[in-house]
Amino acid sequence: MINRVVLVGRLTRDVDLRYTSSGAAVGTFSIAVNRQFTNANGDREADFINCVIWRKSAENFANFTKKGSLVGVDGRLQTRNYENQQGQRVYVTEVVVDNFSLLESRTTTEQRQGDGASQNFNNNQSNGSQQSGFTSPQQSGNPSAANNTQADPFANNGQAIDISDDDLPF
Repeated sequence: MINRVVLVGRLTRDVDLRYTSSGAAVGTFSIAVNRQFTNANGDREADFINCVIWRKSAENFANFTKKGSLVGVDGRLQTRNYENQQGQRVYVTEVVVDNFSLLESRTTTEQRQGDGASQNFNNNQSNGSQQSGFTSPQQSGNPSAANNTQADPFANNGQAIDISDDDLPF
């Protein structure tokens, strides 16, 4: 049987990091994941997925992410239930995170926090080329990276390339 979940989205709030009585770290957070389609008004909706992460991974995740950080998580879906103080049965479905990836740099996250997370988040949603958080060398403002093009090593200035059968490995 297979129970794998892979999500890419933005944190809706800072990670809530707590410790169990035995000293194990546990972090809870939710991720906003855009849907692939738009609604009748042409707006793209999002799903808000609850996640939990344990031990050292929880501490690292909490230290390196903030509200609005673009992250990828890999884990398994888990359901559980409990009885609340009013005696009602509460059902919870969440992703138990095994691995995570930070999909944007820390400076990008901090810059977005300074510029206003909601404004930049909405701009990223409308501009599909910037949604991943990666920029091309021309966009990064690094001219040496943009000029780092090399000649095609397989080009022979329009001439046929002469290779004998002895040169081939098969």
